[in-house]
Amino acid sequence: MNNNVQIDNRATQCGLSHLDSNGDITMVDVSGKRATTREAHATGQVRFPSEVYQQIKAADGMTKKGSITQTAHIAGIMAAKRTHDLIPLCHPLPLDKIGLSFDYDDNLDSITVSATVKVTHKTGVEMEALTAVSVACLTIYDMTKAISHDIAIDNVRLITKTGGKSEYCHA
Repeated sequence: MNNNVQIDNRATQCGLSHLDSNGDITMVDVSGKRATTREAHATGQVRFPSEVYQQIKAADGMTKKGSITQTAHIAGIMAAKRTHDLIPLCHPLPLDKIGLSFDYDDNLDSITVSATVKVTHKTGVEMEALTAVSVACLTIYDMTKAISHDIAIDNVRLITKTGGKSEYCHA
């Protein structure tokens, strides 16, 4: 059943893997693939008004709620592990590694969040890395919104992906 969504066969021919030949939504069948080591790296930024950034940096990221980066780190890990619960067509994966880092950027008044996720499986971990970054950025927003709501989350993107049938590197 295609729920009245009009999608022609060009969608699957163009590489939209979550659509079958009838245009129906489907989870990708990975049963015929072999397990390989796959890794993805994603980044994003939380940008602050200059005075807010200076206040956060001067306090080493500590707010009344606690450390913004430590809390965001835990949130990012939890999010990567639960990606399949958040993104409907993602496979649940036994993740081997989830690493997050947080870097202050004085030139942009921002904190850059980076996530690396690794698995040995039949499908990649791009969505897990992107979810980890997104939720970590949202957590930083939540931890600092009492200071200002004039905070932006920008440039959440995949940087690299290795393993599987294709590799990717953002230039």
